[in-house]
Amino acid sequence: MAKDKGHLVIADDPKNDVAISVEGVHKSFKLPHNRQNSIKGSIINLVAKGDRSFETQEVLKDISFQIKKGEFFGIVGRNGSGKSTLLKMLAGIYTPTSGKIIVNGSLTPFIELGVGFNPELTGRENVYLNGALLGFNDKEVDGMYDEIVRFAELERFMDQKLKNYSSGMQVRLAFSIAIRAKSDILLLDEVLAVGDAAFQTKCFDYFYELKEKGATVVFVSHDMGALERFCTRGVLIDRGQQGIVGPIRDVLAQYTPIVLSQLDAGNRDEANKKHNTSMESKITLVDCHLKDSRGVILDKVAFGSFVQAHVSIEFRERVESPIVGITIWKKDLNAAVFAANNLTEGVGDLGVFKAGARIAYVVSLPPLLNNGEYTIEVAVANKAVTTYYLREKEAQAFRIMGSNNPHAIIAQDKPCMKIERRVP
Repeated sequence: MAKDKGHLVIADDPKNDVAISVEGVHKSFKLPHNRQNSIKGSIINLVAKGDRSFETQEVLKDISFQIKKGEFFGIVGRNGSGKSTLLKMLAGIYTPTSGKIIVNGSLTPFIELGVGFNPELTGRENVYLNGALLGFNDKEVDGMYDEIVRFAELERFMDQKLKNYSSGMQVRLAFSIAIRAKSDILLLDEVLAVGDAAFQTKCFDYFYELKEKGATVVFVSHDMGALERFCTRGVLIDRGQQGIVGPIRDVLAQYTPIVLSQLDAGNRDEANKKHNTSMESKITLVDCHLKDSRGVILDKVAFGSFVQAHVSIEFRERVESPIVGITIWKKDLNAAVFAANNLTEGVGDLGVFKAGARIAYVVSLPPLLNNGEYTIEVAVANKAVTTYYLREKEAQAFRIMGSNNPHAIIAQDKPCMKIERRVP
């Protein structure tokens, strides 16, 4: 049974595998030229028939995509791109100016956590207040209260008034309550990764749990590592316009040069130039190839043999402490099966490279990769791994052949099974 609310349709069709459908959505806001900040000023302006003109700010233009049930779907874009507005329209907080959004199932938005909190009440009282807003009765909240407090790590503070909490403590408590909600679709905003590293790990563990359960999740974040780790597909939003919709790896590949262009712009005019994926990066890939133990270059590899990837890159600008590495992708699965970089391998800080400098590095491939076609992705990121200076998705393709057990991604070149007991 569908409930049509104009531009938002709430449906409940278990036979339909589409969880959310966004169809030609536009969103604009009217910004008055003569804004009044008091009731008196508004009355005077109305009586005097003052300036009632306004300008229209178009935030999103012709956005269309679908999210399947069970997908972990990313919305990617810079600050001010319109992605938060899109998320609020999916949640029903904003109404599209035109177009339609169809939500198939119940939905819980984790967008503005803590809405409904009362600063004059204690943490304990706010747990029950927010629980009621989520549809839980007191007995149900009783059963989950200890776990909520333990997850938020606020055992010593629950009898203090909320106004004495830090903003991080409030969001942790709100998040811990919100994840108890039961719904078909979850909207996760990037504000969820709050607090110290230990609590962030809890948040990400929760994301893994959602992914394993096959929940439908819409995830907004600037963290490209988190997006690639959790999301299967995504959409790029830039300046209110829709970019690529597809595998998250392809979306992030289009997003990377946009971020780099913003970092390199230096002024507003430069930042407003049209971005595209063919712009020059701070780093250029000079060479990438595979060599065997004799130093012979090859693109066909015998299963179980010793092979190394040799990579050479050149810096076009000054770069400090880069993270350099490779990822091996299995073509037919579009899945990463191996990755290594100087951070994970304990090589240490690489220092500062000036324009024109080069670096060559070698990575030994695991000998257990099974038969199939693979590609090597060469990537270079900043030291925080939040921005990529280079992502060459298919720097080198190769094939592995010769395994006698080609039924998995990895295999042993020696027998790994024995029979300990046999009863005839």
